[in-house]
Amino acid sequence: MKNVRLRWFTRDEEFPFFIQYGEHAEDFSLHKHTDFSELVIVLSGHATHIVNDEISFIKKGHVFVINGETTHAYKDPCSFEICNIMYKPEMMIQLGSDLRSFEGYHAMFVLEPLYHNKKSINKHMYLSLNNMDFIEEFIADMIDEYHGKRPGYKTLLTSKFTELVVYLSRHHESSGKTTEGQVMHLAAAVSYIEDHYLEHITLEDIALYANISVRHLNRIFKSFYQTSPIAYLQRLRMERACQLLRLTNLPITQVSYQSGFNDSNYFTRLFTKTYGLSPKLFRQKEMVMAESTSE
Repeated sequence: MKNVRLRWFTRDEEFPFFIQYGEHAEDFSLHKHTDFSELVIVLSGHATHIVNDEISFIKKGHVFVINGETTHAYKDPCSFEICNIMYKPEMMIQLGSDLRSFEGYHAMFVLEPLYHNKKSINKHMYLSLNNMDFIEEFIADMIDEYHGKRPGYKTLLTSKFTELVVYLSRHHESSGKTTEGQVMHLAAAVSYIEDHYLEHITLEDIALYANISVRHLNRIFKSFYQTSPIAYLQRLRMERACQLLRLTNLPITQVSYQSGFNDSNYFTRLFTKTYGLSPKLFRQKEMVMAESTSE
């Protein structure tokens, strides 16, 4: 299985964003996005979509998000054209808090991409032809702006991407595909974790912000995410640590502290358990891979 990295498409560390049209005339093998998420909009044709161990049929109008923890592939494409929008997860964290507590956004951009195999969640949103006409024009403007690189294009693309996220989130909510009640508690909990994951926070802090008990918080997290709030918190911290190891020369102890860990020894043990490499070896491996791709 191939691990795909954002730097294969763009080397701009200040603007970790890439948009393109993609045509698939042949099968696209199983792969995973190492350090980015991907918003996919099917523009024409159809294909079989494999996500983890699930198989589904996708066609023009389907929209979905694939994050870095998810493996996926396309099989048996027929006149299959998509738009790929690749972005670092940090871009979503930086969006307004009103959006990140919005049920439609939470269902589409957080719940569904993380847990595609959860049967109670409809994993592929579908846009009507009228909506697709608007989206296709919108995407064309974004791609023109991206390749034109006129002054201010990064700011404009960030604004357009935010507008697209809002548009899709509203459509998702109005289509009635979100799960009632508990989703809003999850939205509040995840929003709080994403805003404060570099700080010392407890389950009690998260539950208080979400206006539910710790027991209920754990239960609904387990139900939707198949994990715990603390595991989700640790995952964000691990992703931050990976970013610092790739992009800086900070000592491991400083990487630990700047990723939200107060104990560097615990950080090293957890990192090694998560990635199968110590932070030091992970950094060395990333440096070798970066040098090989730049040649």
